[in-house]
Amino acid sequence: MSGVALSDETRRAQGRGTPAVPRPLPGWAVRVLSLSGLLAFWWVLAWTKADPMVLPGPQTVLPRLWSEAASGALWQHLGVTLWRVVQAFVAAMSLGLVLGVMMGLLPRLNRWLDPWLVFFLNLPALVVIVLCFLWIGLNETAAIVAVAINKIPLVTAMMREGARALNGQLSDMAQVFGMSPLARLRHILLPQLAPHLAATARSGLSLIWKIVLVVEFLGRGQGVGFKIHLHFQMFDVTMVMVYALSFIAVMLAIETLILQPLERRARRWREA
Repeated sequence: MSGVALSDETRRAQGRGTPAVPRPLPGWAVRVLSLSGLLAFWWVLAWTKADPMVLPGPQTVLPRLWSEAASGALWQHLGVTLWRVVQAFVAAMSLGLVLGVMMGLLPRLNRWLDPWLVFFLNLPALVVIVLCFLWIGLNETAAIVAVAINKIPLVTAMMREGARALNGQLSDMAQVFGMSPLARLRHILLPQLAPHLAATARSGLSLIWKIVLVVEFLGRGQGVGFKIHLHFQMFDVTMVMVYALSFIAVMLAIETLILQPLERRARRWREA
């Protein structure tokens, strides 16, 4: 008993001598502080510049952003660009998911399609966009096809690696217990592919919206890319930054509120 009491007393003494570990900040606080630091860095960098026409500071850009939003023009062009992003994203993720899983599960198919995949992975996005506009025309179909073609190879490559990493023992167990194909898809295949799918969606969205802006810059009459092109021709750096920052803010909100929670949910079964 004395040994136990002594050890308890020792632990209490050690506890009093150990400094308290500060609790980490919540994720939202870290994000707010990080973005505030970026805003402060932008302000300092703009303040050191002699010509505000070259790099306008937040005190110049933010009021212009507010007035553009109040007029409704900002929301109109943001909506057009977001709709193009959604269409290209759904098309690229759907086709890339099917191709990637098939190539990962069927080695013979992978041997035949791998050279195609390497070719399209290394095909410059600008070439694809220009060719789609020349072959299909300066229309919405060409814009969506060009963006999807640029994204499908990356989705295919990432999902192929996910399919290759599937646990074969789980598939054997499902076969022994006589699970139906639908049950295997729901309980065996999708949970293992979910982390790869979530990571692909996050990286894919960041790539797709950048390519959408290039498409709009080159050949569309509406959207954020079109407005950036218009103000670029007038050397209006402030308005270029207004539309660029507004769309970055929208995509950051989608990343924080939708994609990151989905990715955490997809990885939860591995941590259980």
